[in-house]
Amino acid sequence: MSTPLIEAPSLPGWTLAVTGKVRELYVPSGQDVATAQEVLVVATDRISAFDHALQPGIPDKGRILTGMSLFWFEQLADLVPHHVLSADDVPAQVAGRALRCRGLDMVPLECVVRGYLTGSGLVDYRRDGAVGGHVLPTGLTEASLLPEPIFTPSTKAEQGEHDENITVAQAREQLGGDLVDRLEELTLAVYRRARAIAEERGLVLADTKLEFGHSRTDGSLTLGDEVLTPDSSRFWFREGLTEGRVQPSLDKQFVRNWLTSGASGWDREADGPPPRLPEKVVDQTRARYVEAFERLTGREFTAG
Repeated sequence: MSTPLIEAPSLPGWTLAVTGKVRELYVPSGQDVATAQEVLVVATDRISAFDHALQPGIPDKGRILTGMSLFWFEQLADLVPHHVLSADDVPAQVAGRALRCRGLDMVPLECVVRGYLTGSGLVDYRRDGAVGGHVLPTGLTEASLLPEPIFTPSTKAEQGEHDENITVAQAREQLGGDLVDRLEELTLAVYRRARAIAEERGLVLADTKLEFGHSRTDGSLTLGDEVLTPDSSRFWFREGLTEGRVQPSLDKQFVRNWLTSGASGWDREADGPPPRLPEKVVDQTRARYVEAFERLTGREFTAG
């Protein structure tokens, strides 16, 4: 097991331009992040929950996320263009966790699709009987299968701020109907393809979040960031799935559950930061990420 990468490394020929919750974005030295045709995306081993960066990191998490994203970009290439140029020609100290990618002008919208009711979608449903402007049947509960997958966008908040669920109508008002209609079409197509692949491997894709941008070379709408990893998706076990209760999962919901349990001693409503993750939680979280990688890709994960 490798030592977690937490801080952004110094990389010859590249300048750190943007620090995210998990990823670092670099541009070629001397270039501007707003106009660069190519960028380097580095996945660290940081983990976040409830808009807080948690300590310590999860060993190998960045490599797992990068490997899973590459797998999914390949599976989805006939549905939508993606931003990856190469996973090979990267600085040695970030090999396995870095991708050379096209520069994109990102669409300021989180493209969420839900096939099952859980998380913030369940909160919205219990309050309004609807999610993202989609009125749903009465009587649904935790882990209910929705009649059809639904597109439920959210705002794209700055680091440390909260994404907010909005309706599709609100998204159209902000970004224009044609763009949002295309985002909805692509997001649902990606979800349906990925859900079918996960089903073949004994997993259920409950929901996922995608990000898109416009290519700086030809303006085409392009799938960016990461895709269908345990950081951005909920993967449940198909066997034993039971409506009405929280499902065992292969994603960071395990960390959220620990933080909100009595074992953590953390009051989410207070101003204090979350506690340090115990070694047992770190190890079990890593094991879930590794299992998700191996089950979905069919490949054994090798630590860096």
